[in-house]
Amino acid sequence: MRDWQEYKFSNFVNINPSVNLKAGNEYSFVEMKDLQDGNKFCFPSTERKPTSGARFQEKDTLFAKITPCLENGKICQVRGLKNGIGFGSTEFLVFRGKENVSDNDFVFYLSRWDEVRGFAEGNFEGTSGRQRVPKNCFDNLNLELPDNEEQIQIASILSSLDDKIDLLHRQNKTLEQLAETLFRQWFVEEAEDSWTDVSLSDIAIHFKQNVNPSKSPDIIFKHYSLPSFDEGKEPKKEIGKDILSGKYQVISNSILVSKLNPRTPRIWGLFGSIDEENAICSTEFQIVKPKDVVWFSFIYCFLKSYQVTQELTGAASGTSGSHQRVNPQDIFNLTFGKPPISLIEKYDRRTKDSFQKIKSNTVQIRTLTQLRDILLPKLMSGEVRVKIN
Repeated sequence: MRDWQEYKFSNFVNINPSVNLKAGNEYSFVEMKDLQDGNKFCFPSTERKPTSGARFQEKDTLFAKITPCLENGKICQVRGLKNGIGFGSTEFLVFRGKENVSDNDFVFYLSRWDEVRGFAEGNFEGTSGRQRVPKNCFDNLNLELPDNEEQIQIASILSSLDDKIDLLHRQNKTLEQLAETLFRQWFVEEAEDSWTDVSLSDIAIHFKQNVNPSKSPDIIFKHYSLPSFDEGKEPKKEIGKDILSGKYQVISNSILVSKLNPRTPRIWGLFGSIDEENAICSTEFQIVKPKDVVWFSFIYCFLKSYQVTQELTGAASGTSGSHQRVNPQDIFNLTFGKPPISLIEKYDRRTKDSFQKIKSNTVQIRTLTQLRDILLPKLMSGEVRVKIN
């Protein structure tokens, strides 16, 4: 742009700025798993005494420098730090705006722009599988960038979308927690001894329809994969020829349960009708289909319960904690005291609106995310300009 100035990225952004942490004190700690693609913010998961690792302050941008974390979009602005400072994984680069040069929020969006991410990925160093982005490579990245006032306006537009996305995510989390709280109250704390023990297979079927996407190489599939779950529960569109292994067909009003590493449960509820055409999931997921949809909320919250997590963790086998698996039959052999159908119907009525709202919010999140991702490169490149009052 004619009125934008060319900068070296390393002159525009403060990379790995100094943060003083006192030995012996505990500070907020951010792990790589705390960052999710598509989320603007990340939050500390624990507190630790300072050791080696990236150091940062509130609103700094954490930029994963190692493969495949960078390719997976692990770039977030850190929030919620105790006393405003903290530290984290050694695999983070830390970006911060420079006074009178760059706005902190703009720096976050700049770091997510494909021009910056692609440049970083093109400068990986190291052995295959453990490659890292060197800090000094950013001395060679030149960009035309706006002045501080326009940066603030650009960041404000993108932040308004991210703030709405964040609000909807938090609302969904609250709605799920309310359903889970009611489940514990009615079906755990107030469970009656007279309820007969039954297994999950008595009220749900194990749906298992195999699909081979490679036989339809040009068809676009909606792939419910483990990474999709971890990155925000949004199936990814993939072409059949790029999907190497067999999958399962996904159906409406079903619940996907991961058999991998049950200590960290992945329970994906597909409430209501979904577009089943070319919808597939990883074979790491087992598809639980309620025999009667009135049981959907009960089964979903049952599978997310602490009791089930503990049982499946104990039943898992494998070489290590991160690669242990549950036998699918162990999922369907889970037992519980069967409440009267009148109570199940009451629970369904109380929670149905919540799950419908979650589904509606998820559609809004998808739309807002697509809009943000379309706008971001246009604003960063100057293809779309903002009006400065």
